[in-house]
Amino acid sequence: MERPQRWDVPFDFNMTDGDVSYLMGIAPFNDIEEQKFPKNLPLRDIVKNDTRIVNFKRGDIVVKEGDYGNSAFFILEGDVRVVLHNDYSEKLEKILLQKQEIKRRGIFSSIFQLFTNSKIAELRKRVRASKNAFSDNKESDESLASLREDESGNKRLFLQDIPGILNEDKTVLIGAGEFFGEISALGRTPRSATIYASSENTQLLEIKWQGLRDIRKYTPAIKEHIDNLYRERSLETHLKESEIFAHLSEGDLKKVADATIFKSLGSFEWFSSYQKLIKKEADANSRLNDEPPIIEQGVIAEDLVLIRSGFARISEKSGNGHRTKGYLGKGQIFGLREIYHNWIEKDDMPFQDTIRAVGHTDILIVPSYVLEEIVFPNLPKKFIPKDIGRSGKLNFSNQKHITKRDKDKSRIRTEVLEFIVEKRYMNGQKTMMINLDRCTRCDDCVQACSVSHGGNPRFVRQGEHVGSLMVANACMHCQDPVCMIGCPTGAIGRNSSEGQITINDITCIGCQTCANSCPYENIKMVQVKDQQGAFVLDGNNRPILKATKCDLCIEQMGGPACETSCPHDALVRMDMTDRNRLAKWINR
Repeated sequence: MERPQRWDVPFDFNMTDGDVSYLMGIAPFNDIEEQKFPKNLPLRDIVKNDTRIVNFKRGDIVVKEGDYGNSAFFILEGDVRVVLHNDYSEKLEKILLQKQEIKRRGIFSSIFQLFTNSKIAELRKRVRASKNAFSDNKESDESLASLREDESGNKRLFLQDIPGILNEDKTVLIGAGEFFGEISALGRTPRSATIYASSENTQLLEIKWQGLRDIRKYTPAIKEHIDNLYRERSLETHLKESEIFAHLSEGDLKKVADATIFKSLGSFEWFSSYQKLIKKEADANSRLNDEPPIIEQGVIAEDLVLIRSGFARISEKSGNGHRTKGYLGKGQIFGLREIYHNWIEKDDMPFQDTIRAVGHTDILIVPSYVLEEIVFPNLPKKFIPKDIGRSGKLNFSNQKHITKRDKDKSRIRTEVLEFIVEKRYMNGQKTMMINLDRCTRCDDCVQACSVSHGGNPRFVRQGEHVGSLMVANACMHCQDPVCMIGCPTGAIGRNSSEGQITINDITCIGCQTCANSCPYENIKMVQVKDQQGAFVLDGNNRPILKATKCDLCIEQMGGPACETSCPHDALVRMDMTDRNRLAKWINR
């Protein structure tokens, strides 16, 4: 049969050459130099296959806060409003409370699969998409308050009484000729706000992030414009979301925002340099040198660092190298204790640790003078550092009620921290961890996984380990899923409601990009077979491949079968940013 191709399934089957010509005649597309695009990736093909024109009525929800975004939008006609975080947004949150539901197996179909799984490995009844067989991105969410059907038959969630729900003074207007949604599309992060159509007739161009990436790559002007939007909107949104600034008035928050610097370190494709270091078998110090320093130990404490996205390593000097003390993720801050100490004591204490970007990291830098003038005078008690004295040494005198045993349970050993950061495992939201002292190698976890996936297990019970702790080769459903970066079809992406990384088997073309991109070797390529057990071949007699990995048993009632089936409590799926839970599990 024919080998699957990138645009077997365009974003919209109804996109015509006339639509493409219309788009190519308006800004900013009419200023793009088409000859700069490679012959195998022409601009017009990107526009035709990676975009679609969508129409909204006033009140229609375009994107919902918290959903994962795989596309950006360009406003062709009309305008949209971004809902700000305030009392009115709480009313809206109640309406949008329920997320898109996942179709899960019922109890009988779950039992029935025990007897219906094929004995043929990697059996596929269909390996290539067709227009009639493919569901064309239609959403149905009957659980939400109000739905209406548009001219194409798509169901749209809408607000029936906008003035009764939202005060338009508590929103931001975005008009024709502007992009939005590019932050979550390019950064592989959840939508930071709910956006609804404000005009009676709003027409948007929705762009798959793969298409947006390619346009940015060959059009510097659009790249610069989108990057500026990314900085401006990200800066305002994430300052408002940080608890340390939540007590500020709008006027004071604006003063903080005006003084704050947005900075990006590392590359969106950070995994490439990491994989090169792994292949070179570089030592810990070499890898550390590859991590751009944000603030170095010994520098006078003058700037507070807020992690907007990505990760940072905290370390201290130890002999001729550095010893890892911890890591920070999205929303966490660095430098508060030293800066606050200097404000109270009128001192010039330097930073006690070094902080470095691990992979691609966005940070917000807030100068100390702004904190001292605006933030510190009314800082909530829970943020006031109590563990630092004039000597700069940690002081646990305020924690006498904590026993040594409790302290031991709440701490992660240095060698384990080093292991987690060196291997970039802090990226995992559902990392499979196995306690080898408890594991009896019964293989119940593998068998359960196999039964749940048509007789084909989606992970391997092996992996890197430190002491008795092993991280198995199973998809970790990362915060920053770099496996999605190179996928040309969008076959691999996040589930819109729960964040699992899943692969659409039909639109996967077997290019192996995701498998090669995954820093953890958790995606496998398999040769698919037909119902007679023969390999499915293309016209050149080459086997057709499909990417496979753990999908977190997204269709199963009980969640991950590997975890629920372990009879010895030796296996857990762990969010590696939850260091308290991680420490308790390790130190049981």
